[in-house]
Amino acid sequence: MGDFANSSLLFDAVSQVDRFVTVFIGVYTLMIFAYILTSWIRLPYSPWLNRIQRFLYDVSEPYLRLFRRFIPPLGSIDLSPVVAVIVLQIFQRLVSAVLDTLH
Repeated sequence: MGDFANSSLLFDAVSQVDRFVTVFIGVYTLMIFAYILTSWIRLPYSPWLNRIQRFLYDVSEPYLRLFRRFIPPLGSIDLSPVVAVIVLQIFQRLVSAVLDTLH
């Protein structure tokens, strides 16, 4: 009976971690897309819009800067966000695969 309870707790913990990683990466990807959109569009001045844009910059830019070191822009096109999102998706799949082996 104790082994069943322990395996049930492990299964629940593994599925919770997998769900957390999936949601976190999904939200972070949306933040990167929102940051890209707000950098393309000239927003009217508003303290709230400025705070949101600054938050998106502070959250997204450190991660994107990692890729900008290695991927030079092609003219005015910056491909680092595309590569960054692909790496996030690959990481999410690797974490899911590793957690699936724990089931």
